[in-house]
Amino acid sequence: MTVTERLKSVLDEEHIPYAPISHAPAYGAQYAASLMHVHGKDVAKTVVVRAGKDVLVAVLPASYVINLEKLSALVHCRVELVEEEECKRLFPDCEPGVFPAFGELYGLPVYIDKALAEDQEIVFSTGTRCEGIVMSNDAFLRLVNPRVCSFAEPRDGDRRARRDVYA
Repeated sequence: MTVTERLKSVLDEEHIPYAPISHAPAYGAQYAASLMHVHGKDVAKTVVVRAGKDVLVAVLPASYVINLEKLSALVHCRVELVEEEECKRLFPDCEPGVFPAFGELYGLPVYIDKALAEDQEIVFSTGTRCEGIVMSNDAFLRLVNPRVCSFAEPRDGDRRARRDVYA
């Protein structure tokens, strides 16, 4: 079963309304947002990080950058990006570099930035470069039960004091 099928199966089993969005192949969440004609603030990008010995999924607006120092402070240990080869192993049914915001499908905890958690809807990749899903953010938060916190910043902020990650 592909991640899209797994994800849709979970949403259907939980009776969660959603709408699939197909688009041309996108290499990056911000580009996917433009293809879907949605503002980057309203599209989730997923970044896979290692916090000590644990791997977690960080979900933030596509138009934001992750602040690894802020996330490190929240999880009380150093946070760093997970290498591509490890991501391929962790997400074998996803296209390289494209991960759904549903980390629990892979046994991984999810952290969502407050800026995205406050939206009425969430749009995210299904694990392919060509398909997304839009659903109510309330349903997403209820189903995924992520830790809601602040670890991302708009791209146009002062970048001198942080390490930026563009995905």
